[in-house]
Amino acid sequence: MCVDTQESTLGNFGAYLPKLVQLKMNNSMIMSVRDLGTTLSHLQVLWMSRCNLADLDGIPSFSSLKELYVAYNSVSDLSQVSMLENLQLLDLEGNDVNDLVQVQYLGLCSQLRTLTLEGNPVCMCPHPKGTHRHQQQQQHSALTGLYLSSFFSELSLSAYK
Repeated sequence: MCVDTQESTLGNFGAYLPKLVQLKMNNSMIMSVRDLGTTLSHLQVLWMSRCNLADLDGIPSFSSLKELYVAYNSVSDLSQVSMLENLQLLDLEGNDVNDLVQVQYLGLCSQLRTLTLEGNPVCMCPHPKGTHRHQQQQQHSALTGLYLSSFFSELSLSAYK
């Protein structure tokens, strides 16, 4: 489904699809997750890549969410994601995450196993106490896949569980 929430609202469409578990909105024009409304509580997989998404406000209303694909948007604040207790996979490739503190919020997602941060400014910033790989490994010891940038290959952390 491809929509433009500046032209039409989606705030109530979840009421018509109460058991919806997967939703693909790639290449839509959606500035905020809040534009999808709050009635998609059974949603488990959400694709919103290349949607001009500026923030993830409202994402906690998707309490059953296990996989969130929001690659190639303008997301920089990850604090709302920390409330997703069932989240297992988060794809943030090509966004505007520029602060390691934002990544640390994800430590509250106890089920998170795969995190993609490739192409975010936070992957390019030098840190005096080791690399991003080391710091994020310590913050997210349950991760089995961590994708930081094209300079790093997939990091398997299963040995650190």
